[in-house]
Amino acid sequence: MEYNIQIAGFRSNIEDFGKLMSDINKMSKNCTVQLLNADGIAGREHIIHAAVHAVKAFERNENIAKDLGLEICVRASAQRQISKALSILGLKEGEMNICAVVVDCSENIMEELETVLDKRDDSILNPDEALLEGIYNISEGEIKTAGGISSLMIEKTTLLILET
Repeated sequence: MEYNIQIAGFRSNIEDFGKLMSDINKMSKNCTVQLLNADGIAGREHIIHAAVHAVKAFERNENIAKDLGLEICVRASAQRQISKALSILGLKEGEMNICAVVVDCSENIMEELETVLDKRDDSILNPDEALLEGIYNISEGEIKTAGGISSLMIEKTTLLILET
């Protein structure tokens, strides 16, 4: 099956989490919109890999979460426990870098998201290796062995499949 997956970064200030989620739910009636803490994302390849694996997990009935958006969060965080995934990649009120992952939404969804998330800035999707080391408790050695932080996180995402 063919899926339309779009990824974007936003610099945002979340003043009212409930209102934000309500606005997002209105936009995503017939598609999936998942917002993640971009600080825990190791680049565009990492999040696309996680989104594809989440979609495929649903196709195989091997999903961990009941919701595709949450499955994307679980896969991207390389965690089996939803609570741990949310503690790593969940949103909170205040200044945040946000990674938006949308699946099978309209082409103009990113413009719609800009109305509630502020300015689009895809540069925030560039991985901050030092920050990611702390978030995921990984060493420079692991990163070097894997060939970079993005490769390591893709590897960790893939390993979730083998554990199911």
